[in-house]
Amino acid sequence: PPAGAGHAPDPLRLAGDKRKHNEGRVEVYYNGEWGTCDDDFNIHAAQVVCRELGYAEAVSWSPSSKYGKGTGPIWFDNLHCSGKEALALCPSNGVGVSDCKHSEDVGVVCSDKRIPGFRFVNTLPNHVENLDIQVEDVRIRAILSALRRRVPVAEGYVEVKDGGKWKQICDSGWSQMDTRVICGMFFPGEKNYNARVYKMFARRKKPTYWDYSVNCSGTEAHLSSCRLGLVTPPQANASCPGGQPVVVSCVHRQSLRPQRSGRLQLLLCLRPQQPLVRLRGGAIVGEGRVEVLKNGEWGTICDDRWDLLSATVVCRELGFGTAKEALSGGRLGQGMGPVHMNEVRCSGFEKSVTECPFNKEALGCSHEEDAAVRCNVPAMGFQETLRLSGGRSPYEGRVEVLVDRNGSRVWGTVCSDGWGTMEAMVVCRQLGLGFASNSFQETWYWPGQVGADAVVMSGVRCSGTEMSLSHCLHHGAHLHCPKGGGGHAAGVSCSETAPDLVLNPQVVEQTTYMEDRPMFMLQCAYEEQCLASASSQAPPTSHRRLLRFSSQIHNNGQSDFRPKAGRHSWVWHDCHRHYHSMEVFTLYDLFSLNGTKVAEGHKASFCLEDSECDEGIEKRYECANFGEQGTVGCWDTYRHDIDCQWVDITDLTPGDYVFQIVINPKYEVPETDYSKNVLRCRCRYDGHRVWMYSCHNGGSLSRDTEQTFPGLLSNQVTHR
Repeated sequence: PPAGAGHAPDPLRLAGDKRKHNEGRVEVYYNGEWGTCDDDFNIHAAQVVCRELGYAEAVSWSPSSKYGKGTGPIWFDNLHCSGKEALALCPSNGVGVSDCKHSEDVGVVCSDKRIPGFRFVNTLPNHVENLDIQVEDVRIRAILSALRRRVPVAEGYVEVKDGGKWKQICDSGWSQMDTRVICGMFFPGEKNYNARVYKMFARRKKPTYWDYSVNCSGTEAHLSSCRLGLVTPPQANASCPGGQPVVVSCVHRQSLRPQRSGRLQLLLCLRPQQPLVRLRGGAIVGEGRVEVLKNGEWGTICDDRWDLLSATVVCRELGFGTAKEALSGGRLGQGMGPVHMNEVRCSGFEKSVTECPFNKEALGCSHEEDAAVRCNVPAMGFQETLRLSGGRSPYEGRVEVLVDRNGSRVWGTVCSDGWGTMEAMVVCRQLGLGFASNSFQETWYWPGQVGADAVVMSGVRCSGTEMSLSHCLHHGAHLHCPKGGGGHAAGVSCSETAPDLVLNPQVVEQTTYMEDRPMFMLQCAYEEQCLASASSQAPPTSHRRLLRFSSQIHNNGQSDFRPKAGRHSWVWHDCHRHYHSMEVFTLYDLFSLNGTKVAEGHKASFCLEDSECDEGIEKRYECANFGEQGTVGCWDTYRHDIDCQWVDITDLTPGDYVFQIVINPKYEVPETDYSKNVLRCRCRYDGHRVWMYSCHNGGSLSRDTEQTFPGLLSNQVTHR
């Protein structure tokens, strides 16, 4: 429809079978119904759509229902946009005038880059009392001086941005359900506050009130989804007679609070309760694949009927705000193990998603349908103290941090000594740029800001889970960096996606056997140090006893697994006649039941090829001729009969042991989730035979079960 002066554009969304948030079928909301667009769509129309959704530009568009067929009316046909107007102003056949079918529905791919300052909050106009109420933005503003410096802001006035100005809401008719929704936009819950103090403040400073009333049911994900209407009766000069501005006080997770370096933490003697729900595979705090614990085993939720209500229960249970997205189709990676729940239907008031009703009879879901969430988290301001400088795109560059020096705030570089994948992961998370794809110890090709060449942070060591680089261990004020900053400073490149390697436990159990092999047949393996150290004294006529097995490695992530080293630096091994891209790709260890390592082995990687793939995915990589690496949805099998695919147990005494495999042990290649890189089995050796049982991936069982397996609790400490 032709948009008159002041008319807000009709809401748009990207829907259908999409892989990322910035692509999908174009749908327009008009006359109370979502509809699609068809014929004569072009890149200029795609530019208009992407810009109205807050993206900087369109990358491409696609006809013929690439993202699935829509439903409802076809609102726009034969659109002719120049690329600079609003979609509602583009010439067309007229709203709803079309001779097309939904098989012709148009889709677009927008750039990842957002328009600076763009805030797309209200996805649906609030049609109440014949009004279109647009909610630009909502915040909680700290009023009391004692709360103003606290981060995040969890108590204060509720303010709505209207016409570029922040306004308060009258508390007349305000309910506990309204408070629940406001707090839920940032935090998991609400609490009481001292109302008397705020009454005194409201009397001293006259508020500016918003013109609308709020009536929430308590399950809405955002204020804009609540029922909004005009304040009645309207008062010319006193829009809140006898009342005061709405105040809320919210509960927030302690783990979201910035921790001061060196502050003593009180350790409780009471053991924390095992959580029933967790998020895995997400790049930033508050997002990930939803996993639930049932019968001592972690499993996933099928995405059938998965919606914002159920996703919000998960988010609040984990200490975040409401869900901003309920993701389906394994968008944040595929899980392992059982699918515990399907057709979950939460009311929105449950304390845990495990309390929500679900269909116990609906079976047959695959991990391609794993449900995930993106939760609202409070603004912590972490992005303001870190930047990437000198890169060719916003996703790469030299790492520069803002620190206090002699009473002023200055930018500087980070010492690259020991800088690696875990540190790069924290930088990319802090900036909201996803996962690290590379870490760099030299950045001479990224000049950065000239005034920020000096080193202001050194000795950085991260576990990989921190929300800010300042939370990692570092030297503090006592800097030590022999090479200095400038071109030797730390750098990163970030990516929205990453691979995720997972071992298949059943293959290890099914292929384990023992072999006595003569020493003269093990010369290449000896050169590559794949035998026990005692083998150096063994005569050529002796035998070594080898525990052999196959390991099948799946890539369940969202991008291909590529070695850190470029082909120019792969190492040629003359004896085996192949290159090594990673000198230690897997570790094989045997532990006694008290956790002592009694035997060990390792395997280098010369290629992670596509032995087999999931249905519908084609093999792309093979090891011939400098082979590439592993495709998403495919797996590589290191067969039991190749060299070094063993543990030398010649000197092992009979007994019960724990067998452990760790892949990518030095974190040379970034992954979405390192917990599944560990596989453990029970191992029994009677001197004549050997067998494995109870094999499982790290993080797949309950904490109590996991602790019955000694040795490393995870591979997070294998190289630090």
